[in-house]
Amino acid sequence: MKKYIITGVMAAVAATSAFAGTATASKEVVAVEEPCLFRDQEIQLDLFGLGDFYKGNSGNFFIPNTTSRQLSGRPAWGGGLGVNYFFMKYVGLGIEQSVFGRNSAGTGSTDIGNYGYTRWQTTGNLILRYPICSWNLAPYLLVGGGAQYGNVPNSAGYTSGTLSGTTGQRYRMSGQGFGHVGGGLEYRVTENIGLFSDLRYLFSNVSGLANNQMQWRYGVRFAF
Repeated sequence: MKKYIITGVMAAVAATSAFAGTATASKEVVAVEEPCLFRDQEIQLDLFGLGDFYKGNSGNFFIPNTTSRQLSGRPAWGGGLGVNYFFMKYVGLGIEQSVFGRNSAGTGSTDIGNYGYTRWQTTGNLILRYPICSWNLAPYLLVGGGAQYGNVPNSAGYTSGTLSGTTGQRYRMSGQGFGHVGGGLEYRVTENIGLFSDLRYLFSNVSGLANNQMQWRYGVRFAF
Protein backbone atom coordinates (compact mmCIF):
# COMPACT_ATOMS: atom_id res chain seq x y z
CA MET A 1 0.00 0.00 0.00
CA LYS A 2 2.79 2.37 0.91
CA LYS A 3 4.40 1.61 -2.42
CA TYR A 4 1.29 2.72 -4.32
CA ILE A 5 1.02 5.92 -2.30
CA ILE A 6 4.64 6.86 -2.93
CA THR A 7 4.26 6.09 -6.64
CA GLY A 8 1.13 8.31 -6.87
CA VAL A 9 2.83 11.24 -5.12
CA MET A 10 5.83 11.03 -7.42
CA ALA A 11 3.57 10.93 -10.49
CA ALA A 12 1.68 14.02 -9.30
CA VAL A 13 4.93 15.93 -8.69
CA ALA A 14 6.22 14.97 -12.14
CA ALA A 15 3.00 16.08 -13.81
CA THR A 16 3.09 19.42 -11.98
CA SER A 17 6.68 19.99 -13.04
CA ALA A 18 5.83 19.17 -16.63
CA PHE A 19 2.98 21.68 -16.75
CA ALA A 20 5.13 24.30 -15.06
CA GLY A 21 7.86 23.78 -17.62
CA THR A 22 5.59 24.29 -20.60
CA ALA A 23 3.77 27.36 -19.28
CA THR A 24 4.78 30.68 -20.88
CA ALA A 25 4.09 34.18 -19.63
CA SER A 26 2.87 36.69 -22.20
CA LYS A 27 2.30 40.44 -21.84
CA GLU A 28 0.52 42.25 -24.64
CA VAL A 29 1.70 45.86 -25.02
CA VAL A 30 -1.16 48.17 -25.98
CA ALA A 31 -0.11 51.51 -27.47
CA VAL A 32 -1.97 54.47 -26.00
CA GLU A 33 -3.11 56.75 -28.82
CA GLU A 34 -2.94 60.46 -28.08
CA PRO A 35 -6.35 62.10 -28.50
CA CYS A 36 -6.74 64.48 -31.45
CA LEU A 37 -7.36 68.04 -30.30
CA PHE A 38 -9.52 68.73 -33.37
CA ARG A 39 -13.00 67.30 -32.91
CA ASP A 40 -15.12 65.83 -35.69
CA GLN A 41 -17.85 68.31 -34.75
CA GLU A 42 -17.16 71.59 -32.98
CA ILE A 43 -18.20 75.21 -32.63
CA GLN A 44 -15.47 77.87 -32.72
CA LEU A 45 -15.36 81.48 -31.56
CA ASP A 46 -12.68 83.66 -33.21
CA LEU A 47 -11.22 86.88 -31.80
CA PHE A 48 -8.84 88.42 -34.32
CA GLY A 49 -6.89 91.42 -35.46
CA LEU A 50 -7.00 92.37 -39.13
CA GLY A 51 -4.70 94.13 -41.57
CA ASP A 52 -6.17 95.32 -44.87
CA PHE A 53 -3.81 96.01 -47.78
CA TYR A 54 -5.48 97.79 -50.69
CA LYS A 55 -4.16 97.94 -54.22
CA GLY A 56 -7.06 99.38 -56.21
CA ASN A 57 -7.21 99.50 -59.99
CA SER A 58 -3.58 100.62 -60.05
CA GLY A 59 -0.78 100.95 -57.56
CA ASN A 60 0.94 98.59 -55.16
CA PHE A 61 -0.25 96.72 -52.06
CA PHE A 62 2.60 97.96 -49.89
CA ILE A 63 3.96 101.17 -51.48
CA PRO A 64 1.94 104.40 -51.03
CA ASN A 65 0.65 105.81 -54.29
CA THR A 66 1.27 109.58 -54.33
CA THR A 67 0.61 110.18 -58.02
CA SER A 68 -3.01 109.03 -58.43
CA ARG A 69 -6.34 109.12 -56.71
CA GLN A 70 -6.01 105.60 -55.34
CA LEU A 71 -6.00 104.61 -51.67
CA SER A 72 -3.26 102.07 -52.31
CA GLY A 73 -0.11 101.34 -50.38
CA ARG A 74 -1.16 102.32 -46.84
CA PRO A 75 -2.65 99.48 -44.78
CA ALA A 76 -5.73 99.81 -42.62
CA TRP A 77 -5.92 98.03 -39.27
CA GLY A 78 -8.79 96.69 -37.20
CA GLY A 79 -10.27 93.51 -35.80
CA GLY A 80 -13.39 91.44 -35.45
CA LEU A 81 -15.35 88.44 -34.19
CA GLY A 82 -16.22 85.21 -35.96
CA VAL A 83 -18.20 82.02 -35.37
CA ASN A 84 -17.46 78.73 -37.16
CA TYR A 85 -19.28 75.40 -37.10
CA PHE A 86 -17.58 72.18 -38.20
CA PHE A 87 -20.22 69.57 -38.99
CA MET A 88 -17.46 67.12 -39.89
CA LYS A 89 -13.74 66.96 -39.19
CA TYR A 90 -12.64 68.45 -42.49
CA VAL A 91 -15.44 70.85 -43.49
CA GLY A 92 -17.00 73.82 -41.73
CA LEU A 93 -18.93 77.04 -42.26
CA GLY A 94 -18.18 80.42 -40.70
CA ILE A 95 -19.41 83.99 -40.47
CA GLU A 96 -17.51 87.02 -39.18
CA GLN A 97 -17.93 90.72 -38.57
CA SER A 98 -14.95 93.06 -38.67
CA VAL A 99 -14.14 96.76 -38.78
CA PHE A 100 -10.94 98.40 -39.99
CA GLY A 101 -9.68 101.81 -40.99
CA ARG A 102 -6.78 104.22 -41.10
CA ASN A 103 -6.09 107.81 -40.12
CA SER A 104 -5.49 110.68 -42.51
CA ALA A 105 -1.85 110.99 -43.56
CA GLY A 106 -2.00 114.67 -44.48
CA THR A 107 -4.00 117.87 -44.35
CA GLY A 108 -6.77 116.54 -46.53
CA SER A 109 -6.11 119.06 -49.28
CA THR A 110 -3.84 117.20 -51.68
CA ASP A 111 -4.02 113.56 -52.76
CA ILE A 112 -7.15 111.54 -52.10
CA GLY A 113 -4.92 108.70 -50.94
CA ASN A 114 -4.01 110.73 -47.85
CA TYR A 115 -7.53 110.53 -46.45
CA GLY A 116 -8.55 108.22 -43.64
CA TYR A 117 -11.59 105.95 -43.70
CA THR A 118 -13.50 103.37 -41.69
CA ARG A 119 -15.03 100.23 -43.20
CA TRP A 120 -17.29 97.52 -41.81
CA GLN A 121 -17.15 94.06 -43.31
CA THR A 122 -19.45 91.02 -43.07
CA THR A 123 -17.94 87.80 -44.42
CA GLY A 124 -19.11 84.23 -44.94
CA ASN A 125 -16.60 81.37 -45.24
CA LEU A 126 -16.49 77.78 -46.41
CA ILE A 127 -13.58 76.24 -44.49
CA LEU A 128 -11.69 73.14 -45.64
CA ARG A 129 -9.11 71.97 -43.11
CA TYR A 130 -6.74 69.02 -42.73
CA PRO A 131 -5.85 68.35 -39.07
CA ILE A 132 -2.39 66.91 -38.39
CA CYS A 133 -3.15 65.55 -34.93
CA SER A 134 0.40 64.53 -34.01
CA TRP A 135 1.55 68.14 -34.44
CA ASN A 136 -1.64 69.86 -33.21
CA LEU A 137 -1.73 71.74 -36.53
CA ALA A 138 -4.50 72.25 -39.07
CA PRO A 139 -3.81 74.00 -42.40
CA TYR A 140 -7.01 75.23 -44.01
CA LEU A 141 -8.47 76.87 -47.11
CA LEU A 142 -11.06 79.67 -47.16
CA VAL A 143 -13.59 80.35 -49.92
CA GLY A 144 -16.51 82.74 -49.62
CA GLY A 145 -17.82 86.24 -49.99
CA GLY A 146 -19.36 89.16 -48.21
CA ALA A 147 -19.93 92.89 -48.20
CA GLN A 148 -18.11 96.05 -47.15
CA TYR A 149 -19.77 99.30 -46.20
CA GLY A 150 -18.70 102.60 -44.68
CA ASN A 151 -17.20 105.96 -45.58
CA VAL A 152 -14.65 106.49 -48.35
CA PRO A 153 -13.11 109.71 -49.74
CA ASN A 154 -15.47 111.46 -52.13
CA SER A 155 -13.63 111.56 -55.45
CA ALA A 156 -16.47 113.59 -56.96
CA GLY A 157 -14.97 116.68 -55.35
CA TYR A 158 -11.47 115.89 -56.57
CA THR A 159 -10.12 118.53 -58.96
CA SER A 160 -6.56 119.04 -60.23
CA GLY A 161 -4.86 117.27 -57.36
CA THR A 162 -7.03 118.76 -54.61
CA LEU A 163 -10.32 117.95 -52.97
CA SER A 164 -12.73 120.87 -53.12
CA GLY A 165 -15.52 121.61 -50.71
CA THR A 166 -15.94 121.36 -46.97
CA THR A 167 -14.76 118.48 -44.82
CA GLY A 168 -18.27 117.02 -44.82
CA GLN A 169 -18.17 116.71 -48.61
CA ARG A 170 -14.89 114.84 -48.67
CA TYR A 171 -16.50 111.51 -47.72
CA ARG A 172 -19.39 109.46 -49.00
CA MET A 173 -21.04 106.23 -47.90
CA SER A 174 -20.20 103.24 -50.04
CA GLY A 175 -21.12 99.55 -49.96
CA GLN A 176 -20.37 96.65 -52.26
CA GLY A 177 -20.03 92.88 -52.37
CA PHE A 178 -16.93 90.77 -52.92
CA GLY A 179 -15.66 87.23 -53.20
CA HIS A 180 -12.51 85.87 -51.59
CA VAL A 181 -10.09 82.94 -51.52
CA GLY A 182 -7.29 82.28 -49.05
CA GLY A 183 -5.62 79.94 -46.63
CA GLY A 184 -4.19 79.75 -43.15
CA LEU A 185 -2.86 77.65 -40.30
CA GLU A 186 -4.17 76.88 -36.82
CA TYR A 187 -2.15 75.59 -33.87
CA ARG A 188 -4.27 73.98 -31.16
CA VAL A 189 -2.73 74.66 -27.74
CA THR A 190 -5.40 72.64 -25.93
CA GLU A 191 -8.62 71.02 -27.03
CA ASN A 192 -10.40 74.32 -26.43
CA ILE A 193 -7.83 77.00 -27.33
CA GLY A 194 -6.03 77.60 -30.62
CA LEU A 195 -3.94 80.26 -32.35
CA PHE A 196 -4.52 81.01 -36.03
CA SER A 197 -3.38 83.21 -38.87
CA ASP A 198 -4.58 83.43 -42.47
CA LEU A 199 -4.26 85.51 -45.62
CA ARG A 200 -6.96 86.00 -48.23
CA TYR A 201 -7.46 87.89 -51.47
CA LEU A 202 -10.66 89.88 -52.05
CA PHE A 203 -11.94 90.53 -55.55
CA SER A 204 -14.90 92.38 -57.03
CA ASN A 205 -16.14 93.55 -60.41
CA VAL A 206 -17.10 96.82 -58.79
CA SER A 207 -14.51 99.56 -59.02
CA GLY A 208 -13.93 100.65 -55.45
CA LEU A 209 -12.46 99.74 -52.14
CA ALA A 210 -13.23 96.04 -52.38
CA ASN A 211 -11.35 95.72 -55.65
CA ASN A 212 -7.92 94.10 -55.20
CA GLN A 213 -7.45 93.75 -51.46
CA MET A 214 -5.39 91.40 -49.34
CA GLN A 215 -6.44 90.80 -45.75
CA TRP A 216 -4.37 89.26 -42.98
CA ARG A 217 -6.09 87.89 -39.88
CA TYR A 218 -4.37 86.73 -36.68
CA GLY A 219 -5.98 85.77 -33.42
CA VAL A 220 -7.23 83.33 -30.80
CA ARG A 221 -9.77 80.57 -31.43
CA PHE A 222 -11.95 79.00 -28.75
CA ALA A 223 -13.37 75.58 -29.66
CA PHE A 224 -16.27 73.79 -27.96
